[in-house]
Amino acid sequence: MFLTNIGIKFTMIVLLLLIIVILLICKFELEFNAMEIALRIKMNENLFLRDPEDSVLGRKIVKHGLELINKLGFEDFTFKKLATYIKTTEASIYRYFENKHRLLVYLLTWYWSCLQYKVLYAINNIEKPDLKLKRIILILTAQDNMITHSNYIDEKLAANLAMVEGSKAYLTRHVDEDNQAQLFRPYKDLCQLIANNIKELSPKYKFPHSLASTLIEASHSQRFFMNHLPSLTDFGKQINDKKLAFFIETLVFDILKP
Repeated sequence: MFLTNIGIKFTMIVLLLLIIVILLICKFELEFNAMEIALRIKMNENLFLRDPEDSVLGRKIVKHGLELINKLGFEDFTFKKLATYIKTTEASIYRYFENKHRLLVYLLTWYWSCLQYKVLYAINNIEKPDLKLKRIILILTAQDNMITHSNYIDEKLAANLAMVEGSKAYLTRHVDEDNQAQLFRPYKDLCQLIANNIKELSPKYKFPHSLASTLIEASHSQRFFMNHLPSLTDFGKQINDKKLAFFIETLVFDILKP
């Protein structure tokens, strides 16, 4: 009887410890899923005259430049307006960036690098190529749970900038010179990452890079149409990330069918 009571008490203690461990694991998972990943991206030195990350003014130029371009649009944005906005001189801004197009590409480069990091992080522990590709599509088309955190760059504003102004980075007369300077490397690296996954899923498919860049561009253009030109989509005026993700997923996987 005495031994039986000891056995019952021991079992209860083990169960209690097991419950505590499970609760701690759940708490850790919740905190892990909600955490912000601090990230500092090394930027191409050809984008700036002076590294904006090295000074308070430089970080203000980047932070508030992103805000103002989103507010005014790239065409109406000027360094003079930015100087007034952050209470500095126009000449001070020109010490960091040669022109407003360089600032635009800087911001978009940060966003593409950030997106590439998020994709790598999200698919790191996924083995099946089809599940990897579905996860990539979800990241491109919807708000992801993991927010890559910067002390001064707003990721949501950067995503909106890519959607509205992204093509203006390379649809220029000097695109070849900019390409030689490797200004679009993060965007091309993201395309390469997606293309590699497409080849892993469908080795015989002949156009993985074209499909990868189309996937990225379609994700942004369809979101833009949902917001501003709904008659160009089948989503109407209802902005629905899940429907957009399903459309892109259907498009891609139908193309890759054996």
